[in-house]
Amino acid sequence: MRAYVDDFFGRLINISGLVTLFLLWEILPRTGIINGQFIPPLSVVCWEIAKMANDGSLFLHVTASLQRTIVGLLLAVGLAVPMGFLLGGVFPALSKQLRPLFRLFGQINAFSLFPIFILFFGIGEIAKLAIIFWSTVWPVLFTTIVGVRNIDPLYIKSARSMGADKATIFNKVVLPGAAPVIFTGVRTGASHAFLMLIAAEMIGAHAGLGWVIHNSEVNAIMPRLFAGMIIIAILGTALNYVLYMLEESLVDWKQAVERIE
Repeated sequence: MRAYVDDFFGRLINISGLVTLFLLWEILPRTGIINGQFIPPLSVVCWEIAKMANDGSLFLHVTASLQRTIVGLLLAVGLAVPMGFLLGGVFPALSKQLRPLFRLFGQINAFSLFPIFILFFGIGEIAKLAIIFWSTVWPVLFTTIVGVRNIDPLYIKSARSMGADKATIFNKVVLPGAAPVIFTGVRTGASHAFLMLIAAEMIGAHAGLGWVIHNSEVNAIMPRLFAGMIIIAILGTALNYVLYMLEESLVDWKQAVERIE
């Protein structure tokens, strides 16, 4: 019972913080404490979102941004997860040798590589996907390797002693054991993807929320600029929540452990 009470008050504190932020955002520009030309009131920003939704441009930009983010994320997961299982489970010695190189690549900001991506892929969609892919693939790869390596060898030995083959061990032991850590990496990668999305869509794009922010900055349309920022934050939070719910539905044993506790 106490846990539920603590959780309720924790949520209440989080909500009160947001309400306070929104109130200050509305009041301070209108009272002149901060310059409303640079930071417009929240109601003006919300009205701008409503206008974009009414003329259909909001759907166009959201669709373009989500498509780029999801495709880049799926490409990164499709490469990083199998490679992580191979390096973490089949070739652990090679994983240790490549770790410094992977760490170095992971520290390189994707946007700093944009001139190289343009050189190879041009200024079209592939270059933008390359930025999202690069910023996403490394956290997914690192967490997959860690998830596989942290599986208790006793579980694998027990499965072998009961006659399980390699495919069964992978499906019943390795994959479920590493899944929670992998999902953590995917959620981190999704957050990075939305951060890089703004930079990717500022160059050579004609649609997308990053383009909205860049175009609004160039033309000094501050309400639309803040509207794009809010929408990106909402979409990033929503995608993270969807991934969390997907993890909860797929990782059954984790739910069972939580119920026991």
